[in-house]
Amino acid sequence: MGFTHIDAEGNAVMVDVGEKAVTQRRAVAEGKIRLSDECFALVEAGRMKKGDVLGVAQVAGIMAAKRNAELIPLCHTLLLTSVKVELELLAATREVRAVCTVKCDGKTGVEMEALTGVSVALLTVYDMCKAVDKRMVIGDIHLVEKQGGKSGDFRFEEGNAG
Repeated sequence: MGFTHIDAEGNAVMVDVGEKAVTQRRAVAEGKIRLSDECFALVEAGRMKKGDVLGVAQVAGIMAAKRNAELIPLCHTLLLTSVKVELELLAATREVRAVCTVKCDGKTGVEMEALTGVSVALLTVYDMCKAVDKRMVIGDIHLVEKQGGKSGDFRFEEGNAG
């Protein structure tokens, strides 16, 4: 099987989706950022000096998903029908968990948009908290599930990561 984003001469190309059928597409991605005790307490109490960390990160994630094609060179510009970013405080591990759900009716999937939304939401948490904690760790960013398209549905199973 050849690479879909490289032509016969080895040049990068954007995949031609012109002949593909329009279907409902949905993707969910998630990731986490681990904070220090002090930083987590400030975020939880809403006392971070830069403002509402979770609210700003939520908006940043939505904006990033909408602009994904400007960041990832070979992605198509998509007319998204829905972008939702949820942030959850996990007190036991001092983490913020971000989940991004993206939907569209289109010819190509929205996995990259969901992954970009999560990544930028977590980077925004880092940016807003870095004055207190520069040792934050962002990780576990992955596609949780996708629906629609020729390749069918996908669901991430713990223990089966690449």
